[in-house]
Amino acid sequence: MKELADIARAFDAAQKEGKQTALATVVLVEGSSYRRPGARMLITEDGQLTGAISGGCLEGDALRKALLVMSRRQSMLATYDTMDEDDASLGVGLGCNGIIHILIEPINPDDAYNPVLLIKEAISSRQTSVLVTLFSLQKKKDTQPGTLLLLTEKNGIRAPGENHYLQETLMEDARQVLHAQRSRIKTYENDLYTGFIELVKPAVSLLIAGAGNDAIPVVQMADILGWDCTVIDGRANYATKARFPTAKQVLVSKPQQVFSQVTLDNQTVVLLLTHNYNYDLAMLRLLIPMQAAYVGVLGPKKKLERMLDELRSEGMHLSENQLHKIFGPTGLDIGAETAEEIALSIMAEIKAVLSKRNASFLRNRDSFIHIQDV
Repeated sequence: MKELADIARAFDAAQKEGKQTALATVVLVEGSSYRRPGARMLITEDGQLTGAISGGCLEGDALRKALLVMSRRQSMLATYDTMDEDDASLGVGLGCNGIIHILIEPINPDDAYNPVLLIKEAISSRQTSVLVTLFSLQKKKDTQPGTLLLLTEKNGIRAPGENHYLQETLMEDARQVLHAQRSRIKTYENDLYTGFIELVKPAVSLLIAGAGNDAIPVVQMADILGWDCTVIDGRANYATKARFPTAKQVLVSKPQQVFSQVTLDNQTVVLLLTHNYNYDLAMLRLLIPMQAAYVGVLGPKKKLERMLDELRSEGMHLSENQLHKIFGPTGLDIGAETAEEIALSIMAEIKAVLSKRNASFLRNRDSFIHIQDV
């Protein structure tokens, strides 16, 4: 999500300066690669790059092709075979062991359905969306259909008035992806066209109860990741914008008033960092019935066990699903000692939970690092 937001901002800046732009999108990967389908990069006519489509190996060649796309005003599909470490066609030994297909589209700012404007609409509110990008592996030299459809949870379908003849089928496939909550790649017309039907989730929303010094590096890391961060504390001298300049919101509030000011959804994660047992307990009491994807409780395991026992003694039923989302002590076991190291361990655990990964050593994996979900 951060990459898409960065691209949207870079596009706006380029428009103000009157620069032409093109959008490069990884639409299909066969084998292994540094980036997966959905990775994007905006290129301006003077060579500014925002986002990334590889670890730096493909950007130079993609820039050259993007300049050609801008001059011709026609999209193209570029294919890079990185399976041979000795292949010098790109001037480097990539060794990624994969074939990467990248769609490069010129951006017409006067087109109300251009790819960047569809992206901006997809990320403009906290709703899950589906972007559909169509390309042809059989007709690589032809102009590619490109990014041509957006489906959002609340606003429905957005597509050009001049319907592509596959549009009805693509609309139905987009609805299925939205329902399944998983991107997919599908072929059409006897494999003449391939569609990348991409699920786009809203940014992670991080709610931190506790505005102490140990929350500062957590908020800083959240900003780097592009997460929306809200800091809440009952102490007015701690919960200030001066202490947390990158937070989206900083609120002074008692637990009972928090959720009249903050909305949770399935992309919301919560950290209880107040060092105040009663404040944390009150927050946990309110959070358990809600749909937060992750609740982390700072402090020893006995603290969380005591809190849960108190809630049970009050008559609260705690289901296995609810308990599964509560992590205490919060964070991965990386030997963290300082506030910055603890923040790193917490953020890494949250990312692992959201990605449904077990946070083990990559060297122990026998399969691809990236889950082959599309």
